[in-house]
Amino acid sequence: MIYTTNTGDTWDLIAYKTLGSEYLLPLLLEANSKHKDTFIFGGGIELSIPTIEDDEEITDRPDWLDDLDELGDEEG
Repeated sequence: MIYTTNTGDTWDLIAYKTLGSEYLLPLLLEANSKHKDTFIFGGGIELSIPTIEDDEEITDRPDWLDDLDELGDEEG
């Protein structure tokens, strides 16, 4: 599947829109490595959306996703 970006799209938003979860972002990055340094997309960029298997496990997550998980574990 191909997704054409809208101005202002971000990796996590695209992962949520196309794959159903922002936590699947690493799979999206892997499928579109030539755009890995893009943080906010302009419009009209075509990205390849990988097919996700129900039992597929994500093991290679960006470091900043781990930081967000730690914030959710804090009490306060």
